[in-house]
Amino acid sequence: MISKTTIDQVYETARVEEVIGDYVQLKKSGSNFKGLSPFTDERTPSFMVSPVKQIWKDFSSGKGGNVVAFLMEHEHFSYPEAIKYLAKKYNIEIEETEQTDEQKEQANERESLYLVSEHAQKYFEETLWESEPGKAIGLTYFKERGFTDETIKKFGLGYSLDEWEAFTNSAIEQGYQLEFLEKTGLTIVKEQASGESKKFDRFKGRVMFPIHSMSGRVLGFGGRILTNDKKAAKYLNSPESDIYHKSKVLYGIYYAKQSIAKEDNCYLVEGYTDVIQMYQKGVHNVVSSSGTALTPEQIRLINRLTKNITVLFDGDAAGLRASLRGIDLILEQGMNVKVCTFPEGEDPDSFAKNNTYEDMVLYLEENAKDFIQFKTSLLVQEAANDPIRRADTVRDIVNSISKIPDQIKREIYIQECAKLMSISEEVLYNTLAQITKKDIADATKKAKQEQKPFEVVKSEKPTEKVDVQYELEKQIIELLLLYGSQKQEFEDLVLKENEEGDLVLEPEIVEAKVYEKVYLDLQEDEIELTNDQFRSIYYKLIEDLNEKEEFTVNSFLSNLDQEMVSEVSSILMEEERYVLHDWERKDIYPKDKGLGIAQLVGETILTLRCNLIKNRIKQLQKNTEGNNGDNSEVLEEIVNYLQLNKLLNAKLNRVLS
Repeated sequence: MISKTTIDQVYETARVEEVIGDYVQLKKSGSNFKGLSPFTDERTPSFMVSPVKQIWKDFSSGKGGNVVAFLMEHEHFSYPEAIKYLAKKYNIEIEETEQTDEQKEQANERESLYLVSEHAQKYFEETLWESEPGKAIGLTYFKERGFTDETIKKFGLGYSLDEWEAFTNSAIEQGYQLEFLEKTGLTIVKEQASGESKKFDRFKGRVMFPIHSMSGRVLGFGGRILTNDKKAAKYLNSPESDIYHKSKVLYGIYYAKQSIAKEDNCYLVEGYTDVIQMYQKGVHNVVSSSGTALTPEQIRLINRLTKNITVLFDGDAAGLRASLRGIDLILEQGMNVKVCTFPEGEDPDSFAKNNTYEDMVLYLEENAKDFIQFKTSLLVQEAANDPIRRADTVRDIVNSISKIPDQIKREIYIQECAKLMSISEEVLYNTLAQITKKDIADATKKAKQEQKPFEVVKSEKPTEKVDVQYELEKQIIELLLLYGSQKQEFEDLVLKENEEGDLVLEPEIVEAKVYEKVYLDLQEDEIELTNDQFRSIYYKLIEDLNEKEEFTVNSFLSNLDQEMVSEVSSILMEEERYVLHDWERKDIYPKDKGLGIAQLVGETILTLRCNLIKNRIKQLQKNTEGNNGDNSEVLEEIVNYLQLNKLLNAKLNRVLS
């Protein structure tokens, strides 16, 4: 168990904008930051981070919370793992008490898969550096590739012995279960005809490349065989598991993420060694699709950090043609694409190895072409003087342009294409319209095929009405969180009888802290919050505000369970939704809540009273229905409540019918 001192220090030190900035490209928006949601596929930012409140809110998925909640949501960390990750990031020493066997058993299956993968990475790394075969075979291979000791250790590279059960037996001896070794794909288990099961290492006799998540957790492995065994695949990846989905992972993203955001560009290569060699040379904003075809999920991973991708190809012309499909996918995501090819016989690995950092950077800058220039030059060479192939080339390029969601970009590319291909813009626009029309027709046809026959269905549920009580209770929590410890002058209303015998509300000015005013008013009226979660948060807030000299939202959230953290964050960030619309740019200036705190508190409590009075009147009226007895007392009580309600609403400047 992690000590309370460590947890408190983590919450005090960790900055939500810094941690989330490792995963999402954040841009300043007033006092907040905004960016693309890391949880949904979107092109317009709906993700807000508040450095002042130290919380975040994703309006597209509804998720929100503090820095720990983000890591738990995004990286699927357990609470202790999130604390440990932050402690490591901010160099905080972890004080930990010994876990009981029962607590160890409670670690969930997903966590067990992570633990097995992390153990495997350490085992393979240890084998590489400390065993004779590891040094003679694995280390020699990496050194021949030109990797330094520092680089090999940085990427956690390793070696799996050329023995059938070396890793599996070692892991089982150290207490790791065969079930999880098999589920991660590290061990293959085959049932024999005799009924016995045979187990062996998947990566037997291979150099190992651990594949990390964006936060640095080991998800799986890539293994390269070093012998000339024609029956065995040269590269072998971990199979799909609960923690490893190759279509959603990019090799090197953990090491590249900060550089990608800083440089506002991502270099995309094909292999593990391409990434490592370029990183070693000093180009850090580089990732690989790990030998698989590029997927929309992988592109969206980059899209959170930058809008710019430069795809690096080797001089192999046959491979270039196939890779063009990946470019169309990138364009569909609304990203900017450049393409850079290396000289014949060179790839990113060899080029980085044989050139200085300065030469490498200069080459990339000078040879990175806009996708349309690249595609045009490539396809024109293939078409040569064949008019039919040339027409197909034009259509192919326009087809790529049609993938771009931004209309202005599409128009610019059409103009560029017209110049390069010596063809009129009108013809290209017509072709674009035909392609777009066909895409819409295909999408409509598909939608119709999937659509059920039209039926008129009577809705069983009535239209959902606004729950006034819920909204008012939420407002009270928000006021306590934002302004609870602030002193204000409040106008108290005292019910008195004037000289004519009429009841009136007379104002009295009192000075108090916001939480004191709210607590005393609710207590005086014997008002209890009806929402269970709000009630629980309310009492915790009152306790904290009363006991602590300095109240901060961050320290308050650190003592709540994650469900409450999410609820509190949603309340606090609700108003930030409007910041996303950038109203000031449209000459609309929303009123700052902080300018009239006392008035806002007073109005909220008055409105809550009015709502409770209204509900009480309805209940009393209901009690008189069908009652033929003496209802005079009840009717008198209703009249008194109506009179009080009228006074309160008058104070709120509301006219009652």
